[in-house]
Amino acid sequence: MKANFQLTKWQHFLALGFGSGLAPKAPGTFGTLVALPLVWLLSLAGTSWFVAFLVVGTLLGIYVCGKAAADVGEHDHGAIVWDEIIGFTLTMLLVPVSIMSLLVGFALFRFFDIVKPWPIRWFDQRVHGGFGIMLDDLLAALPALVILHALLALGWLV
Repeated sequence: MKANFQLTKWQHFLALGFGSGLAPKAPGTFGTLVALPLVWLLSLAGTSWFVAFLVVGTLLGIYVCGKAAADVGEHDHGAIVWDEIIGFTLTMLLVPVSIMSLLVGFALFRFFDIVKPWPIRWFDQRVHGGFGIMLDDLLAALPALVILHALLALGWLV
């Protein structure tokens, strides 16, 4: 069954990462790509704006992802990628933004989001609705964030 998303609905437009989630292959990766310039701009705005976006984006994401999923009748449809945008943003929290940090952060976040090691997979399978859609990506961001900060502390990433 093909999902009937309507980009004219602001909730769908946002949940689908401004349409990036409609990519025919790897929509989560395309959604994360949308986050790259967003994270760069947020890093220029400062930590307070970065954190404010994360908080508001997460709360908004619980609503829009849940609404879009309910509207099409499919939990966590692959086209819903707002969770990837927020997950990648969390991955880059307090990380000095450079081309290298963005690339490494991107690769780490996508790895943990795709592989979903324990406990990410456990939560992904048991927590539903908009909160569940957001939660697994936020959890995938945490090990990526820790690894990025470890690489920074070791001087292996600038």
